[in-house]
Amino acid sequence: MQSSDLKVGQKLNEGKTKQIFELLDQPGLVLVQSKDQITAGNAVRKDQMEGKAAIANKTTSCVFQLLQESGIKTAFVKQHSDTAFIASHCEMIPIEWVCRRVATGSFLKRNPGVKEGYRFSPLKMEMFFKDDANNDPQWSEEQLLEAKFCLAGLTIGQCEVDIMNRSTVAIFEILEKAWATQNCTLVDMKIEFGVNVKTQEIVLADVIDNDSWRLWPAGDRSQQKDKQVYRDLKEVTPEAMQMVKKNFEWVSERVKLLLEPQASSRVVVLMGSTSDMAHCEKIRKACTSYGIPCVLRVTSAHKGPDETLRIKAEYEGDGIPTVFVAVAGRSNGLGPVMSGNTAYPVINCPPLTPDWGSQDVWSSLRMPSGLGCSTILSPEASAQFAAQIFGLSDHLVWCKLRASMLNTWVSLKLADKKLQACSL
Repeated sequence: MQSSDLKVGQKLNEGKTKQIFELLDQPGLVLVQSKDQITAGNAVRKDQMEGKAAIANKTTSCVFQLLQESGIKTAFVKQHSDTAFIASHCEMIPIEWVCRRVATGSFLKRNPGVKEGYRFSPLKMEMFFKDDANNDPQWSEEQLLEAKFCLAGLTIGQCEVDIMNRSTVAIFEILEKAWATQNCTLVDMKIEFGVNVKTQEIVLADVIDNDSWRLWPAGDRSQQKDKQVYRDLKEVTPEAMQMVKKNFEWVSERVKLLLEPQASSRVVVLMGSTSDMAHCEKIRKACTSYGIPCVLRVTSAHKGPDETLRIKAEYEGDGIPTVFVAVAGRSNGLGPVMSGNTAYPVINCPPLTPDWGSQDVWSSLRMPSGLGCSTILSPEASAQFAAQIFGLSDHLVWCKLRASMLNTWVSLKLADKKLQACSL
């Protein structure tokens, strides 16, 4: 197999819908090549669907791009061609992690008495051992721990299981939030993790395409666009396959829209003096990490209130949703004056000094009535709070916040594991 400008080596693995090839000139990377095959019920039913490889590859590449830009660790590197992408070489953990928001499908068969449409809050997690001969049996956490899988030198213990569990929930919530912008309900989803052979890190691997989830436009099952349509076919006719393909194409076109911001936003940092520049640069850097444009301005509400209000009017007048951050040491006049004169949110982020800080902070905390500005001392946290405000209307900002929350949790978990290993 030869692919343009890639030295493709031997086939490492083949599944029902894809093949994995080693890349001779890029150690640690593989080529994931999609096939024009669609299957159901562990390949009891399987058909050729012309163009499926390109549709699936386009879908999975967009989904992984969204997750990666949000901050989720994945094996995906980049789309290579219409039907293939490049990924980090992973040893796969033979478990399908299933996450459900709405009860349907096999869950109803296994849990008689639960009506279709039952909503899970929090999400319902299940895992299935990948074993075609036995129809992928459902496993408990205990079974997974007792299996003592060792992949790429990493033993799958409690810490690793907890990380995959948490990650699955975060990944689902990010994709659910993204699909909601297209008025689509993400009903359930299955994903797989692998261990990166180079870093020994657990990452989201395999693919996420229209075979991986149930997707109901407007929350209406009768409009479903996913592989369930193929599973439900009484008989496979050319006309029926055309309908299935149309659905898959609809999803692969829609999925591109998930990468587009739904709202514009901006943080305007007002500083009383350029001596506060280092403090303000930290705010700007943190805003950039959430994909939020940040503008720095110098103005003093004590020495030039008319100019402060003129700057405020400039940013109120162009219709871009804005959060103002007031950075003023000593006596903070900026925050209160801004807050009393704009309906936009204002955050005080005073750069406190060791000598007078405990006195100065009161000018940010004790406000006259009718003022609603908040006070956050950490520059990074003030940017995070602004991001949380914008995240209510922009899913891309929300997804970055959600991934950041997961990554903080994972790093604490790994730090604890490392410390326990040192103590033993």
